[in-house]
Amino acid sequence: MISGTSEKGPIAGIALACAGYACFSLQDAMVKWLVASHEVPEILFMRSLVIVLVAGALVRYRRHPSIFKSPYRGTVILRAALMLIAWLLFYNAARHLGLAELTTLYFSAPIIVMVLSILVLKEKIHAGRWIACIGGFIGVTIAANPSQSPNLLPAAMCIVAGFCWAWSTILVRLVSRSETTLTQMYATSLIFGLACALSFPWTWKTPDASGWALMLTLGVISTIGQFLLYEGFRYAPASTLAPIEYSGLVWAFVYGYVIWAEIPATNVFVGALLIIASSFLLVLWERRIEGARRKNAPSS
Repeated sequence: MISGTSEKGPIAGIALACAGYACFSLQDAMVKWLVASHEVPEILFMRSLVIVLVAGALVRYRRHPSIFKSPYRGTVILRAALMLIAWLLFYNAARHLGLAELTTLYFSAPIIVMVLSILVLKEKIHAGRWIACIGGFIGVTIAANPSQSPNLLPAAMCIVAGFCWAWSTILVRLVSRSETTLTQMYATSLIFGLACALSFPWTWKTPDASGWALMLTLGVISTIGQFLLYEGFRYAPASTLAPIEYSGLVWAFVYGYVIWAEIPATNVFVGALLIIASSFLLVLWERRIEGARRKNAPSS
């Protein structure tokens, strides 16, 4: 059995989650590039294929027990379904919404994670986590600057995508209490990829050389990002890591400048600074609580 926490504590979880969300932001940039000429299920299948091959080889090498024999196998299937729904809704909503509306609506997910962590995981959420989460959401709103009312149906799709992602995040924390990171990655991506493959008779378009290279690179980046994030949930509670997801927006601005030479407006910098400040507040708060816990712990 694998415990849901580690002696490294929440600071290690925060660091791993930050790195994971940086990878996911790069993943989103690559999908944005690919979706112009390929359908979403095809892109997601290739991403899942790489994860399955890498994680499956490591699971076999390390002789990890099959997650499909675990008491959590139903939870793994549910999580794969939630992730598939979230991705399909999010990237199809992106065809109809501007980046401002899309980003603001989707980043309701960390707030939902906070609520679900109370209801499902029975976590106790202290004031620091709430302040960091709310501060991060305000930062996202300032940075995205949604000036127009979004189209109702795509907006609803994006909010539902945020809910599905939040729910799947809670399930990662739940399953991590007993299952290894690699077996979770393997099982979830296998189910995810098979579901995407069902659409191939209608959506498949053979990529050219650059398309193949981008999709394979996307799979590698996604593999690294998933591993880092799953490991982060092993060390820290879901409610602690929820505000860290906002750091992905900052990385999105960085990738936008590097790849497309996009220069963020003043409101973007203000929002990004608030997001960073909220994340630092969370780290300092967690270090303070961890220090107090160690100080009050009985000596052996």
